[in-house]
Amino acid sequence: MDYPKLKSIIEGLLFMAGDEGLNKRQLADILELDADLAADLVYDLHRDLAREQRGVQVAEVAGAYRMTTNPEHAAYFERMAYTPTRSQLSQAALETLSIVAYRQPITRIDIEEIRGVKSDRAIQSLVSKDLIEEVGRAEAIGRPILYGTTKSFLDYFGLPNIKALPEPKQVDIDEALEEQTQMLFERLGERQTTIDEFIPVNGNKE
Repeated sequence: MDYPKLKSIIEGLLFMAGDEGLNKRQLADILELDADLAADLVYDLHRDLAREQRGVQVAEVAGAYRMTTNPEHAAYFERMAYTPTRSQLSQAALETLSIVAYRQPITRIDIEEIRGVKSDRAIQSLVSKDLIEEVGRAEAIGRPILYGTTKSFLDYFGLPNIKALPEPKQVDIDEALEEQTQMLFERLGERQTTIDEFIPVNGNKE
Protein backbone atom coordinates (compact mmCIF):
# COMPACT_ATOMS: atom_id res chain seq x y z
CA MET A 1 0.00 0.00 0.00
CA ASP A 2 1.41 3.39 -1.05
CA TYR A 3 1.16 5.32 2.25
CA PRO A 4 2.92 8.51 1.02
CA LYS A 5 0.45 8.73 -1.86
CA LEU A 6 -2.51 8.14 0.46
CA LYS A 7 -1.32 10.92 2.78
CA SER A 8 -0.95 13.23 -0.19
CA ILE A 9 -4.52 12.40 -1.23
CA ILE A 10 -5.78 13.05 2.30
CA GLU A 11 -4.03 16.43 2.34
CA GLY A 12 -5.84 17.37 -0.88
CA LEU A 13 -9.19 16.09 0.40
CA LEU A 14 -8.92 18.08 3.62
CA PHE A 15 -7.97 21.19 1.65
CA MET A 16 -11.06 20.76 -0.53
CA ALA A 17 -13.30 20.10 2.49
CA GLY A 18 -12.44 23.51 3.96
CA ASP A 19 -13.74 24.45 7.41
CA GLU A 20 -16.20 21.55 7.50
CA GLY A 21 -13.41 19.00 7.34
CA LEU A 22 -13.82 15.23 7.06
CA ASN A 23 -14.09 12.62 9.79
CA LYS A 24 -12.31 9.29 9.68
CA ARG A 25 -15.40 7.44 8.43
CA GLN A 26 -15.82 9.86 5.51
CA LEU A 27 -12.14 9.52 4.64
CA ALA A 28 -12.38 5.75 4.88
CA ASP A 29 -15.34 5.69 2.49
CA ILE A 30 -13.59 7.92 -0.04
CA LEU A 31 -10.27 6.05 0.13
CA GLU A 32 -11.92 2.62 0.52
CA LEU A 33 -9.87 1.93 3.63
CA ASP A 34 -10.49 0.84 7.20
CA ALA A 35 -11.53 3.84 9.31
CA ASP A 36 -8.78 3.29 11.89
CA LEU A 37 -6.16 3.12 9.14
CA ALA A 38 -7.52 6.37 7.68
CA ALA A 39 -7.18 8.00 11.11
CA ASP A 40 -3.60 6.69 11.46
CA LEU A 41 -2.72 8.19 8.08
CA VAL A 42 -4.13 11.56 9.19
CA TYR A 43 -1.98 11.50 12.32
CA ASP A 44 1.06 10.56 10.22
CA LEU A 45 0.30 13.51 7.93
CA HIS A 46 -0.05 15.76 10.98
CA ARG A 47 3.40 14.69 12.22
CA ASP A 48 4.93 15.11 8.75
CA LEU A 49 3.66 18.69 8.44
CA ALA A 50 4.84 19.58 11.95
CA ARG A 51 8.27 18.00 11.44
CA GLU A 52 8.75 19.84 8.13
CA GLN A 53 7.58 23.11 9.75
CA ARG A 54 5.03 23.59 7.00
CA GLY A 55 2.71 26.60 6.86
CA VAL A 56 -0.36 24.39 7.22
CA GLN A 57 -1.27 21.79 9.79
CA VAL A 58 -3.97 19.19 10.37
CA ALA A 59 -6.28 19.80 13.33
CA GLU A 60 -9.11 17.71 14.75
CA VAL A 61 -12.19 19.78 15.56
CA ALA A 62 -15.47 18.24 16.75
CA GLY A 63 -14.47 14.83 15.43
CA ALA A 64 -13.50 16.09 11.96
CA TYR A 65 -10.05 16.68 10.51
CA ARG A 66 -9.33 19.91 8.67
CA MET A 67 -6.42 21.97 7.38
CA THR A 68 -5.40 24.96 9.48
CA THR A 69 -2.62 27.53 9.34
CA ASN A 70 0.43 27.24 11.55
CA PRO A 71 -0.28 29.33 14.70
CA GLU A 72 3.42 30.28 14.90
CA HIS A 73 2.88 32.35 11.74
CA ALA A 74 -0.13 34.25 13.11
CA ALA A 75 1.64 37.62 13.07
CA TYR A 76 2.20 37.36 9.31
CA PHE A 77 -1.40 36.37 8.64
CA GLU A 78 -2.56 39.38 10.64
CA ARG A 79 -0.21 41.61 8.67
CA MET A 80 -1.64 40.27 5.40
CA ALA A 81 -5.19 40.85 6.60
CA TYR A 82 -4.46 44.50 7.24
CA THR A 83 -2.55 45.15 4.01
CA PRO A 84 -4.30 48.15 2.36
CA THR A 85 -4.33 46.50 -1.06
CA ARG A 86 -6.42 43.68 0.39
CA SER A 87 -9.07 45.89 1.95
CA GLN A 88 -11.37 45.85 -1.07
CA LEU A 89 -13.76 42.99 -1.73
CA SER A 90 -13.02 40.92 -4.81
CA GLN A 91 -15.77 40.14 -7.30
CA ALA A 92 -15.86 36.56 -5.98
CA ALA A 93 -16.19 37.78 -2.39
CA LEU A 94 -18.89 40.28 -3.32
CA GLU A 95 -20.88 37.62 -5.17
CA THR A 96 -20.55 35.28 -2.18
CA LEU A 97 -21.55 38.05 0.22
CA SER A 98 -24.66 38.85 -1.81
CA ILE A 99 -25.67 35.17 -1.79
CA VAL A 100 -25.24 34.94 1.98
CA ALA A 101 -27.07 38.22 2.53
CA TYR A 102 -30.11 37.24 0.48
CA ARG A 103 -30.24 33.48 1.12
CA GLN A 104 -29.06 33.18 4.74
CA PRO A 105 -28.68 30.94 6.57
CA ILE A 106 -26.84 29.03 3.85
CA THR A 107 -24.12 26.37 3.60
CA ARG A 108 -20.91 26.53 1.60
CA ILE A 109 -22.19 23.79 -0.70
CA ASP A 110 -25.35 25.77 -1.48
CA ILE A 111 -23.27 28.89 -2.16
CA GLU A 112 -21.11 26.94 -4.59
CA GLU A 113 -24.15 25.48 -6.34
CA ILE A 114 -25.44 29.00 -6.97
CA ARG A 115 -22.07 30.43 -8.05
CA GLY A 116 -21.00 27.34 -9.95
CA VAL A 117 -17.44 27.51 -8.56
CA LYS A 118 -15.56 26.74 -5.35
CA SER A 119 -16.04 29.49 -2.77
CA ASP A 120 -13.77 28.51 0.14
CA ARG A 121 -11.42 31.46 -0.24
CA ALA A 122 -14.22 33.97 -0.70
CA ILE A 123 -15.96 32.68 2.43
CA GLN A 124 -12.72 32.76 4.45
CA SER A 125 -12.09 36.33 3.28
CA LEU A 126 -15.57 37.45 4.34
CA VAL A 127 -15.26 35.71 7.72
CA SER A 128 -11.86 37.36 8.33
CA LYS A 129 -13.43 40.76 7.55
CA ASP A 130 -16.26 39.99 10.01
CA LEU A 131 -18.91 40.39 7.30
CA ILE A 132 -20.26 36.83 7.61
CA GLU A 133 -20.10 34.30 10.42
CA GLU A 134 -21.14 30.80 11.41
CA VAL A 135 -24.74 30.90 12.61
CA GLY A 136 -25.42 27.20 13.16
CA ARG A 137 -25.35 23.79 11.54
CA ALA A 138 -27.66 22.41 8.87
CA GLU A 139 -29.74 19.32 9.61
CA ALA A 140 -28.02 17.33 6.88
CA ILE A 141 -25.33 14.67 6.53
CA GLY A 142 -22.13 15.96 8.11
CA ARG A 143 -23.98 18.89 9.76
CA PRO A 144 -22.46 21.52 7.40
CA ILE A 145 -21.86 25.04 8.68
CA LEU A 146 -24.56 27.63 8.05
CA TYR A 147 -23.38 31.17 7.29
CA GLY A 148 -25.14 34.47 7.85
CA THR A 149 -24.24 38.15 7.85
CA THR A 150 -22.91 39.98 10.91
CA LYS A 151 -23.70 43.24 12.66
CA SER A 152 -20.57 44.65 10.96
CA PHE A 153 -22.21 43.88 7.61
CA LEU A 154 -25.24 45.96 8.57
CA ASP A 155 -23.01 48.74 9.88
CA TYR A 156 -20.88 48.82 6.77
CA PHE A 157 -23.79 48.91 4.33
CA GLY A 158 -25.77 51.31 6.50
CA LEU A 159 -28.71 48.96 7.06
CA PRO A 160 -30.93 48.96 10.16
CA ASN A 161 -31.58 45.23 9.69
CA ILE A 162 -31.32 42.53 7.05
CA LYS A 163 -34.92 43.15 5.91
CA ALA A 164 -33.80 46.57 4.68
CA LEU A 165 -31.81 45.03 1.82
CA PRO A 166 -33.13 46.20 -1.56
CA GLU A 167 -35.37 43.57 -3.11
CA PRO A 168 -34.23 42.13 -6.46
CA LYS A 169 -36.74 41.44 -9.21
CA GLN A 170 -38.24 37.99 -9.62
CA VAL A 171 -35.87 36.66 -12.30
CA ASP A 172 -33.82 33.52 -12.85
CA ILE A 173 -30.96 32.62 -10.51
CA ASP A 174 -28.14 34.01 -12.66
CA GLU A 175 -29.88 37.34 -13.20
CA ALA A 176 -30.90 37.55 -9.54
CA LEU A 177 -27.30 36.96 -8.41
CA GLU A 178 -26.01 39.59 -10.81
CA GLU A 179 -28.61 42.11 -9.62
CA GLN A 180 -28.01 41.38 -5.93
CA THR A 181 -24.26 41.75 -6.42
CA GLN A 182 -24.72 45.01 -8.31
CA MET A 183 -26.92 46.44 -5.56
CA LEU A 184 -24.29 45.67 -2.92
CA PHE A 185 -21.59 47.07 -5.21
CA GLU A 186 -23.55 50.32 -5.52
CA ARG A 187 -23.83 50.53 -1.76
CA LEU A 188 -20.07 50.00 -1.54
CA GLY A 189 -19.61 52.94 -3.89
CA GLU A 190 -21.74 55.14 -1.65
CA ARG A 191 -19.38 54.63 1.25
CA GLN A 192 -16.09 56.51 1.67
CA THR A 193 -14.65 54.17 4.31
CA THR A 194 -12.97 50.80 3.79
CA ILE A 195 -13.87 47.33 4.98
CA ASP A 196 -10.90 47.45 7.35
CA GLU A 197 -12.58 49.89 9.70
CA PHE A 198 -14.84 47.08 10.82
CA ILE A 199 -11.96 44.75 11.67
CA PRO A 200 -10.96 45.54 15.27
CA VAL A 201 -7.30 46.51 15.63
CA ASN A 202 -6.58 43.66 18.03
CA GLY A 203 -8.02 41.12 15.60
CA ASN A 204 -10.88 40.14 17.91
CA LYS A 205 -14.57 40.54 17.27
CA GLU A 206 -16.42 42.79 19.61
